[in-house]
Amino acid sequence: MIGLLQRVNGARVRIDGQCVGEVNRGLMVLVGIQKGDDVSKADRLLERLLGYRVFYDQTGRMNLSLRDIQGGLLLVPQFTLAADTRKGMRPGFSTAADPVLGEALFSHLVTMAESSYHTVASGVFGANMQVELINDGPVTFWLES
Repeated sequence: MIGLLQRVNGARVRIDGQCVGEVNRGLMVLVGIQKGDDVSKADRLLERLLGYRVFYDQTGRMNLSLRDIQGGLLLVPQFTLAADTRKGMRPGFSTAADPVLGEALFSHLVTMAESSYHTVASGVFGANMQVELINDGPVTFWLES
C-alpha cells in the first residue's frame, strides 16, 4: 500500500463542486492500493501516517508527528499511484489492486483512522475528485507498507 503524504496548511476534496472532505494544518495523503495489499498493510500505513515526524519542533527540526501537533488527516484514494511506468509512454495498471479490494481496503483505512484519531476526512473511492492543497514546505514523502 502506498501513501504519498504531503504536509499541508490546508487541503480539500471536491466532487461536482461540493466539498466532501477538508482539513486545515496537517497531512493530505494520496492512497494507492496494489495487488497483494491487505488489512495489515492498511493498518501499518495508518500507524506510520499518524506517527511520521514531518512537522517542525521549536528547534526547527522535523521531530513532530501529526498526533503531536493535533493536525488533520485527509485521505484521498488514488489508484494511479499503483501504476507501472517503467516502459513505454502510457502507464499500465496491472499492479493496482482489483477495484473491489481497493475500495474495501480504502474504506478500512478510513474507518480505522476515524476510530483512532480525532480529525479525519476523506475523498470517495472511484469518484472524479478535484483536490486542492497548500503544501507546506513543500514537504512530500512516499511511504509504503
